[in-house]
Amino acid sequence: MTDIAIHICDNCAMDMGDSSMPALSVLVPYYHDDPAELLASLCSQVETGLNAEILLYDDGTANAQINTRLQALAKQRNAPVKLMFAANNKGRSAARNALQKAARGDWILFLDADMMPEDAQFLQRYLDIIEKDTADVVFGGFTMPKQASRDTELHRAFSQSSDCLSAQQRMIKGPQYVCSSNLAARRDILTAQPFDTEFTGWGWEDSEWAARIAKSYRLLHIDNPALHLGLESTDTLLRRFRDSASNYDRFTKRHPDLAQNLKLYRMMTHLRKIPGQKVSRPLLSLLVQNKIAIVPMRIRLLALKLWRASWYAERCSS
Repeated sequence: MTDIAIHICDNCAMDMGDSSMPALSVLVPYYHDDPAELLASLCSQVETGLNAEILLYDDGTANAQINTRLQALAKQRNAPVKLMFAANNKGRSAARNALQKAARGDWILFLDADMMPEDAQFLQRYLDIIEKDTADVVFGGFTMPKQASRDTELHRAFSQSSDCLSAQQRMIKGPQYVCSSNLAARRDILTAQPFDTEFTGWGWEDSEWAARIAKSYRLLHIDNPALHLGLESTDTLLRRFRDSASNYDRFTKRHPDLAQNLKLYRMMTHLRKIPGQKVSRPLLSLLVQNKIAIVPMRIRLLALKLWRASWYAERCSS
């Protein structure tokens, strides 16, 4: 990729030409985020002697202030760090592919730039599993901040109720609760079974990949969460849920047996049978937005789920 500039910190603990390979490559794509705090946290863990490297990829943000700060931070730390800067935004799949191509480890750990390890043993737990060889794909889960602003409290409540589950709870449903925000996998699996680049925008790409690989590889859920700091506004949630219908349609076609077991699919199917169901969307949007702050959170969450199911019912083919 000719429009990607690569910066390698000068004081890497392992020179990038060293024949010794890291056991784990931590890959962090970012776009309009500042991953400096995350980079510092990861470096602190690697500096204890962990056999891991850190790679960051700016997917076309081209924020000179952020990237200069990251370069300075990388030079100050005694950890192997590679920074990659793309001139133009290429999307999540291209960012992952570029990072994976540059990584040297046999295992890959994808972390979103707005995630933060909850403790100093975060990377060590993944390395322990790698050494034991008890899994091929590992999802650590994530948690939400204890408090949120008025504009992001809905996202926090939605994720807290739907996604922030223990490893035991997630393991029951397997691939249903896998996402790439905190995901480790063998490099050869990602090469043989890459993320489907036909998914565009936001949503369902992770679920489709997890459903596909779970049929052939050992999937393990563990309690090794990262804190999700990038809470979205209510308007962003409404837009993303509306615009993710085509991705959901692609997911259901690829994995109908799994999709039909989801509450969302059943809700969408029921709404599809109601003539003119889409006329309810203005009311659902008002309930979700709660501009006069009188709608209970449980009603807002239900309205958000119905909003998403309504758009899916209209745009997804039978």
